[in-house]
Amino acid sequence: MGRYVTVSAKVRRELLEEARRLNINVSELIRRALEEEVRRRKLVNLEEKLKKKHNTLAKIEIDEIVRLIREDREAR
Repeated sequence: MGRYVTVSAKVRRELLEEARRLNINVSELIRRALEEEVRRRKLVNLEEKLKKKHNTLAKIEIDEIVRLIREDREAR
């Protein structure tokens, strides 16, 4: 396994007590929530990058690319 670190958060005592009464594994819940948020943020960042690249890619003419590929293949 990878290296682990301990993180902490302050929550109202009543909230923690209620979570314990409901048999909520707080550590697992925090771990899952953090993993999901990291995954979500990565997807948002990727989407932003793709949107930026879309403008560049939209300028490329497919017919020109196909022509260049064919020329390259014929030259070999």
